[in-house]
Amino acid sequence: MNTVPKTLRIDGAAKQSVETGRTRLLVAGAVFALGFATIAARLVLITLGADPEAPRLAVAVAHTPPVVSRADVVDRNGVLLATSLPTVGLFADTRKIADPKRAARRLTAVLPGLDPIEVSVKLSSGLSFVWLSRTLTPHQQAEVNRLGIPGLEFQPSERRVYPQGRLAVHVLGATDVDNRGLTGIERSFDERLSQGRLPLPLSLDVRVQHVLAAELRRAMHEFDAIGAGGAVLDVRTGEVLAMVSYPDFEPNDIGSADADVRFNRMTLGVYELGSTFKLFNTALALDSGKVGIGSRFDATHPLRVARFAIRDYKPEARWLSVAEILLHSSNIGSAQMAMEVGGERQRGFLEKLGLLQPLAIELPETGEPLYPSVWRDINTMTIAFGHGIAVSPMHLINGVAAVINGGILHSPTLLRRDPADAPAGRRVVSPGTSETMRRLMRMVVTDGTGGNAKAKGYLVGGKTGTAEKQVAGRYVRKALVSSFVGAFPMTDPRYVVLALLDEPKGNKKTFGYATGGWVAAPVVGRTIERIGPMLGVTPQAEDDPRVIEALHIDIPEGRGPDLRREVHRGTPAPRGAEPQLASF
Repeated sequence: MNTVPKTLRIDGAAKQSVETGRTRLLVAGAVFALGFATIAARLVLITLGADPEAPRLAVAVAHTPPVVSRADVVDRNGVLLATSLPTVGLFADTRKIADPKRAARRLTAVLPGLDPIEVSVKLSSGLSFVWLSRTLTPHQQAEVNRLGIPGLEFQPSERRVYPQGRLAVHVLGATDVDNRGLTGIERSFDERLSQGRLPLPLSLDVRVQHVLAAELRRAMHEFDAIGAGGAVLDVRTGEVLAMVSYPDFEPNDIGSADADVRFNRMTLGVYELGSTFKLFNTALALDSGKVGIGSRFDATHPLRVARFAIRDYKPEARWLSVAEILLHSSNIGSAQMAMEVGGERQRGFLEKLGLLQPLAIELPETGEPLYPSVWRDINTMTIAFGHGIAVSPMHLINGVAAVINGGILHSPTLLRRDPADAPAGRRVVSPGTSETMRRLMRMVVTDGTGGNAKAKGYLVGGKTGTAEKQVAGRYVRKALVSSFVGAFPMTDPRYVVLALLDEPKGNKKTFGYATGGWVAAPVVGRTIERIGPMLGVTPQAEDDPRVIEALHIDIPEGRGPDLRREVHRGTPAPRGAEPQLASF
């Protein structure tokens, strides 16, 4: 018999109902709290840029550590030359893809740049990681996300871009798909750039680079040349303000560029550069003390040396002074000057100028100079006018800078230098010889073969060079390397400019000539006219008495022998008797 009062039994049931309700409310509250927490988490993800409809695998990649950005490359004024932009790559864990063929069809529908067959093969490979695309745009990433295919994942990465396009591509170089440097500055400074530090400032000036590139491109097309190259160098610091090599290529498509297009003619190419070498020959002769500016040499007849004949392109057929030898670009006179100094001294001088060693510049693409292992008399004579020795164009321009800047050789550089911190360099010729060479180079432009390089107000001096190329061991008369190296202003040189055309063809405008004076000298003249104001070089009046006094040089006519000294001569050669050795 139940002895519990009825009223107590009713109160107990009510209390149990209240407890049950309270428990249900707590559970409901917890569910709602969890729901709100989930919504809040999703809002946070949306705020941070995540796609709320993205598959879980794709969203999870957001937790991947950020990519370290490759450092920028800038010109001397801070203009951007190379930078990196964030992007994402698409890869697949093919083990999670149930129907590879269907997934390939759907994927290539939103990424038409992918090959459907190739993608299908990759997705059927059973591998845990295969790349499908290394760079996706944000829109492409969103489209792939909407497909909702399990096994497709994104990898944060970056892409190297070059805001100036092809400009200076042989200097900057390029990177591979993993942003590792392949060529140029990108390769030389790969470790420095990959650490993502401050921008790397180059010595290049984008403005000067644009001008030189445009003028060389114009000349290359006008004279139907197979290639061209040029540079602008600061003679005081060795900084390269511009370097151009044609043909060129798209830096982001280096894989499609063939070897000739990637070839840097300015540092990797080595050429016989013809009569531009007469500048070094003249500087050596004067600096040796064995030859004076008024010394005379017999250029009446060609020289026969062994089985070769040394001739002048346009013979004066008379005795010539040193100044006239350079003015008229006489091979005969140059060869005799070199023999007066001697082969051992000639070789030592060229070595001191750095012309017998690979170029010391911050590029991996540098060529090895070619010169005779045994330096015979015939080598001494032909090297005097640029035959029998091959160097890169940058060797030439750097050597000329040393000859005219007071006699100091600087190591050329593609990095910006503070003039106050620039290396001191080393002396290669005396200040007196350097001053005389400036006067002689000015004379070549005002009265000699370099007249087409004139730039009003900028007092250009320089030297032409034209050499026949060797093909299968023989010189080919119509295959020329035509060049002009000029400097300005010759009263106090600041910059050297070089232009080179590879196998140009003469036209009606040049009367059929394709020599350096006709095809390369105008490039230098026009370039100087355009870059002079950019570089802050003040034009000078050419008839100013101070200018005339600073650049005047007496040219004693070579009517007879210099009676003070014996002159070395080979045996006169009848025309056509032997193979010709000529440079002009």
